[in-house]
Amino acid sequence: MAKFFANLNLVVVVGIVLAVVVMLGLDREAFVGTASCIKSTFVWLHVFFGILWIGLLYYLNFVQVPTMPSIPAEQKGAITGHIAPKVFFYFRYAALLTVITGLVVAKNGGFLEDALALKGTGHVKLIGVGMWLALIMAFNVWFIIWPAQKKILGIVEATAEQKAAAAPRALIASRTNTLLSFAMLYAMVASNNVLG
Repeated sequence: MAKFFANLNLVVVVGIVLAVVVMLGLDREAFVGTASCIKSTFVWLHVFFGILWIGLLYYLNFVQVPTMPSIPAEQKGAITGHIAPKVFFYFRYAALLTVITGLVVAKNGGFLEDALALKGTGHVKLIGVGMWLALIMAFNVWFIIWPAQKKILGIVEATAEQKAAAAPRALIASRTNTLLSFAMLYAMVASNNVLG
């Protein structure tokens, strides 16, 4: 058993197989026909990538960043050289895939244009607000946080001054995303009638 759980790739594959068994065994009607299958699959992927993205956002803001000042200088390289680059890989691609799958879900649901224009029913306006907040957050990830982090982590060459200037930019954008995430999550959940 320990050998199985030591292999992350195997655990992920078995987890996906289990999810498919649950989907087809307990929610078969959601997968009848091509359109239903695509819709259900993209909703599932959207939620998965969204959890990954926001989970890493919260890890960075609630754990890694506040802890870094207390880590001895000789140990910081383990974080900046090994952990943080991997975190930022999953962080930025989870953001991208959350947005892409969300846009596909909205298009398949027939409310993409109205949601982005913030018109239609309250449900559509609410999800539109959530979509706009997520788009701002994804922009911050790809065009502010990641370019700054590449300098901070030494992935691209940067002077000490450039690294020092990049740190507050990355922090402000990351904290902005944390701030926006609460309203974004509410809009997404409430618009899908999960709260009531």
